Amino acid sequence: MTSTNLKSKNHSNIQEEDSFLVSLGKDLLSVVAFLLAFIILSKMAFGLWTPMVAVESGSMEPHMQKGDIIFIKNIDRVDLITNKEGNENSGYMSFGEYGNVILYKPYGQEGVTPIIHRAMYRVETGEPMWENGPAAPHPGYITKGDNPVTNNHFDQEGMISYNTPIKDEWIIGIAKYRIPYLGHIRLLFSGK
Repeated sequence: MTSTNLKSKNHSNIQEEDSFLVSLGKDLLSVVAFLLAFIILSKMAFGLWTPMVAVESGSMEPHMQKGDIIFIKNIDRVDLITNKEGNENSGYMSFGEYGNVILYKPYGQEGVTPIIHRAMYRVETGEPMWENGPAAPHPGYITKGDNPVTNNHFDQEGMISYNTPIKDEWIIGIAKYRIPYLGHIRLLFSGK
């Protein structure tokens, strides 16, 4: 092979490497730009930087399944309608039942997995939390999962939020939309 052919072949390899790196860089920048646009649009539309949660249990079946992705709208941007209000007054339904499904921090704790259950009704301080139940220590919502088999009692009767109504400031948002199955990817990476 002549030296001109060698130079030409080496020059061709360098151009291919440069072309690959430039192409890879453009692809990575496109992905980053898309993610930034998605995050900004999510904040504008839903009022949250991370408006999606993956359902981790069957407590909301049949209306939400384990592995569904649920879009959450910031509580500051919506009026919360309880199951009782929807049933008795407005007729408002979401996810197959009266009232809103809320995402809340159990006991207001940061860093724990939020709960996504239906707001059944609101109680004030001193009112019984359910018929013949204990008095509410503070105002808040009584919540419950939709699954009639696994959730036949209020969260406040069990370990989720024992004798503690959900305070307004513990509510992250209200469930708005559901994408089936997509959350399995998220659950796989979190080991749940």
